[in-house]
Amino acid sequence: MSWNDFYRRRDALDEVLRHARQNPEGTLPYDEIPEVAEVFSGPDEVLLALHHRWTMKLTGRVNLAQAEAERDRSVNLIDAIIQAWRATAVENPVLRWVLDANADAYADTLRPAIEAEQRMLALAAGLCEPDEPRAEITRVGGAFAALVRSAPERSERRRNPVELLLRRLVASA
Repeated sequence: MSWNDFYRRRDALDEVLRHARQNPEGTLPYDEIPEVAEVFSGPDEVLLALHHRWTMKLTGRVNLAQAEAERDRSVNLIDAIIQAWRATAVENPVLRWVLDANADAYADTLRPAIEAEQRMLALAAGLCEPDEPRAEITRVGGAFAALVRSAPERSERRRNPVELLLRRLVASA
């Protein structure tokens, strides 16, 4: 893919999201936007490209959450990964909405990408080990992703300074 192709595809995806923002009840705008049909072979390819965009944004936040949890032992890794997913969704509501709205209609197309995301979340949160069976990691990641989406956001609990000190002492021992 040349840089021109890259920019044309990026601009077409931006147009899809702009169209979806203005027409929230509409379907995936493939035929409605000529630029999209010029650079993508069909709606399946558009959705995969949108999911790739989501994955890049989510992975960046997840990596930051992991680094923060590693640096500061008082940070709960699972909570940090949950917050990373939710922050990415809040920052990209139209992208998340388009993916969710089309998940059932394009289930066969999106399944491998969604399962890869689920595995990434399970591994990043420390819920599974990389050497576990792929199906098990996917199952755990799917349950974790469902929890992230359905559980209400809990308010951050104020930590007792003594509790924080004890956590740091235990982590350093």
